[in-house]
Amino acid sequence: MKRKIIKIDEEKCTGCGQCIPDCPEGALQVIDGKVRLVSDLFCDGLGACMGSCPEGAITTEEREAEPYDERKVMENIIPKGENTVKAHLKHLEEHGEEGYLKEARDVLKEKGLYVDEKTVAPLPCGCPGTSAAVIKGRTKKEELPCCESPSKLGHWPVQLHLVSPGAAYFRGMDVILAADCTAFACGDFHSRFLRGKSIAVACPKLDSGRDEYIEKIRSLADEAGINTLNVIIMEVPCCRGLVSIAQEGLKKAERKVPLKLTVVGINGDILSEQWL
Repeated sequence: MKRKIIKIDEEKCTGCGQCIPDCPEGALQVIDGKVRLVSDLFCDGLGACMGSCPEGAITTEEREAEPYDERKVMENIIPKGENTVKAHLKHLEEHGEEGYLKEARDVLKEKGLYVDEKTVAPLPCGCPGTSAAVIKGRTKKEELPCCESPSKLGHWPVQLHLVSPGAAYFRGMDVILAADCTAFACGDFHSRFLRGKSIAVACPKLDSGRDEYIEKIRSLADEAGINTLNVIIMEVPCCRGLVSIAQEGLKKAERKVPLKLTVVGINGDILSEQWL
């Protein structure tokens, strides 16, 4: 069957293994100095391992692959211990895979096992900042005094290096690719641009990995099937590099995705908006 599954660029891969802890399903191993996908059966194609690869060697593609089997995955990871099971459940929940999540919990119940669903296993690096998450709005009861204007951010992470094009919150969405400074210059950025949309942020002048960024834009078009892409940049010349990245990524994509350019002035004014 054809489905989304990860692809490893062996030329870029250094065999560091940083991606392996982010694959609790056990689909990855370091073999002969390179990370290998050892089981189509265990790879869910959601790309949790992509954000932890420092070389940008992991992408997703759609190809013929053995169907993913949640029950066999659970049989594989249960012997690895409670923390691995928790990480797997958290991974499924963050990507909105309710069907797989129910199946995983059914397997646990059948085996008489219990895992506290509210307990989250920490990342091996000790930093939770790269963990993907869907952000749900606070209820009135839960609201705490903070910002006068509520955030419209619907997911985490947002940095282009860290986001996974395979994440559920990109599928079929209108997406913003914003230069880092735009949200600081434009005071109503959230209400004007972000409401109901997904976002990735980058700095074309200071970030490294242009080729990786181009590939992620292509993946957003072909694999996530995004609806539109709005590139929001500052009026300064160095920001134009982000437009070039978006154009090259979409040019490599098989799907045609409408591209919009929004330019923000350093005083916060919207100087122009146009479809390219």
